[in-house]
Amino acid sequence: MSAIAKPSLGQLSAAGLEQWLAQLSGRDRRLLAVMAVVSVLLLVFAVWLPLDRSVAQAQARLAKKHTNHEWMQTVAPELAASPQPPASGAEPLVVIVDRSAREAGLAGALAGSDPAGPGSLSLRLQKAPFDLLVAWLARLAQQSGIRVDSATIDGAGEPGMVNAAVVLHSG
Repeated sequence: MSAIAKPSLGQLSAAGLEQWLAQLSGRDRRLLAVMAVVSVLLLVFAVWLPLDRSVAQAQARLAKKHTNHEWMQTVAPELAASPQPPASGAEPLVVIVDRSAREAGLAGALAGSDPAGPGSLSLRLQKAPFDLLVAWLARLAQQSGIRVDSATIDGAGEPGMVNAAVVLHSG
């Protein structure tokens, strides 16, 4: 086996490359050609296609965000003109809860309330209709911005009736 001289960086020219390829055996030239094809395929499938795909996905996300932004700009005046929910700081939490419980038909089930921290109120309800309780809690959140921090609900013996301990928080 004869030693084939590798071209140095100074000899890299078209003539030098042709001379170097001419020194290679037929088998080595075919192997070099296969390696070149594999390198090109690897470059295309491992680098270019994934990069192209991620760019296309980024462009699609950007287009969706532009569409959402345009929609938000068209809806913004409508939202600004809509009535704001009453500020929960205007009335004490206990007053809002007591009044809305009476309006919801739960005044008889309200067994007690205690402050549970700043802006929080702990309630106990006994033999309250479950459907009325859930609707009342949803109405409190929607109309007054009062949310349920925690709730424990147990059956009260009669179908549809529950005992509940609820902690509400304004704001």
